[in-house]
Amino acid sequence: MANKIMVKVEKMNIWKKIKDKVIYLVLIVIFAATSALLGLNYVYKTNPQILALNKSLVETKKELDTLKQDNQFKINQELKDKMKKTDDTYKKTITSYEKLLDLKAQKEDTKELDALFTSILSYLSELNYSSASADLASLNSEINKRYQKLTTASLPTSSAGAITATVNNAPPGNGYSFQAVKTDAGTFNVAIIAANLNSTRVIVDTASDSDCSNNCPVMSLGDYVGRSGAYAGINGPFFCPAEYPSCAGKTNSFDTLLMNKNKHYFNSDNNKYSTVPLAYFTGNIMGIRGQTLEWGRDTGVDSVIANHPLYVVGGNNVFGGSGDPKINSAGPRTFIANKGNFAYMGIIYSASAANAAGVLKTLGMDNALGLDQGGSTALWFGGYKAGPGRNIPAALLFVRK
Repeated sequence: MANKIMVKVEKMNIWKKIKDKVIYLVLIVIFAATSALLGLNYVYKTNPQILALNKSLVETKKELDTLKQDNQFKINQELKDKMKKTDDTYKKTITSYEKLLDLKAQKEDTKELDALFTSILSYLSELNYSSASADLASLNSEINKRYQKLTTASLPTSSAGAITATVNNAPPGNGYSFQAVKTDAGTFNVAIIAANLNSTRVIVDTASDSDCSNNCPVMSLGDYVGRSGAYAGINGPFFCPAEYPSCAGKTNSFDTLLMNKNKHYFNSDNNKYSTVPLAYFTGNIMGIRGQTLEWGRDTGVDSVIANHPLYVVGGNNVFGGSGDPKINSAGPRTFIANKGNFAYMGIIYSASAANAAGVLKTLGMDNALGLDQGGSTALWFGGYKAGPGRNIPAALLFVRK
């Protein structure tokens, strides 16, 4: 009998320890969210207390992972279920928070969404998963509506109001076009810029001159366009925005391979065995490598950029799905692509990655690679066609030869 009581007490102590750790995690998320909502994101780079909290967040998460391996925990199904709910809800909360920050980067008024997010944090602090999950679903729905609103606001207008994009499943022969592309999965609005590679060079410009792992310099897309004398541009690869809680210690950095206009290869050492797809431009050609590890360090080309997802290769839709909810959800999808000796950059609106691959296949692209998205989305042709969004560490540009 005494042994049973001791086992029961031990289980209760384990769960109390887990609960304390979860509440601590939630408090850190609340602190990070409050900082962002008050416009104090700069503290991630300047305040040692915040850096210490983020370090504690990582350590606490490791402790939670260790608790999962505890024999007493493993034999208690109820604790396993609660721990899974904790992990799942926490991850979903962070994803929603980052999507909310992306909207802020697009200069959206998010007061109502901020209030909803605050209620989610309150439910989490009480370990009320069902209510937190319900509000998370509502928050994500409202965020998607806001992105749809941004799409509508970016439509060309006349004196009579917004102009409905005309369905056209062929890419433009030159310059900028806003058109609708009809696919088996639906019709999608596309902002797209065409360039003849016989007269245009595709380059990548970076705010940093060399590798940078934290507190990296960033610039607006318009600044990249101006200093390189480009006539068109788009945001570059995925990176770690300073306002993301998960990016403390690596703000504004990116870890994929890239060769800028000065022929410097970024992140070369940590991409020797990378399976991230890669695009390169040289002469009047855009080429693709399915994995970065297949590429050397050729500086004879004009530009190199690794990113994901890979949409089209050799005219075929090669998108095979993703476990990333940001990739699978609907939103603006930026891309770089080619058809013959024409290069294209643009945005597919209100599309998942699978939708985007279908659109680019329908447009007849030979090759197409996805770029960063969300709050980093920006497109330039004689001015901003989308964005400017947040400042970015790199940009792809069309420059006259």
